[in-house]
Amino acid sequence: MSEIITVGLDLAKNVFQVHGADGAGRAVLRKKLRRAQVLEFLSQLPSCVVAMEACGGAHFWGREIGNLGHDVRLIPPAYVKPFVKRQKNDMADAEAICEAAMRPTMRFVPVKSEETQGTAMVFRVRELLIRQRTQAINALRGHLTEFGQIVPQGAANASKLVALVEDPESDLPADALPTLKALIAALAHLEAEIGKLDAEIAHRAKENDVAQRLMTVPGIGR
Repeated sequence: MSEIITVGLDLAKNVFQVHGADGAGRAVLRKKLRRAQVLEFLSQLPSCVVAMEACGGAHFWGREIGNLGHDVRLIPPAYVKPFVKRQKNDMADAEAICEAAMRPTMRFVPVKSEETQGTAMVFRVRELLIRQRTQAINALRGHLTEFGQIVPQGAANASKLVALVEDPESDLPADALPTLKALIAALAHLEAEIGKLDAEIAHRAKENDVAQRLMTVPGIGR
């Protein structure tokens, strides 16, 4: 077998596909691996380029494979797609990843550290909670509309929705109150969690020199 120079690794939950190519780009290895076999197999290969599509789990694998001495390269999925030569499947994807990695003008995504991923996670979770808060507010507004209670849109008007439900003089039917109050409880929980994340983001910004410099830029921090 010719020496493997580049490996395309198609990531999956359980079964991974490996495509290895030599210096001329010829396929010299096609293999399926169970999840538990991946690192053991790659540890037996000489140091080479191991390429993967940049996805949720790619940075974890990138760190682990990099620790084995391989040159890890993550490729945006959109840049891999043009290299799929036949019907899309795991084998074709692994080959396309391998071929894309060998292109001299290919752009790669840096492998993120655990710290970087952890820092970015707070923003993604906050966005999720904000979407859920919006859904709860819209649901509350919609249900109140069914009983003739009209409140303008916007999170700023959420307190008006809550006041209508909690008003003891309200004309809302008794059968509807438990459900509406469940939405209010969910909304209060979301507000509290978003507040905690906002405080965490502010704390991290104070501890980060780059963030502090950005805060001095007109239009960004002020």
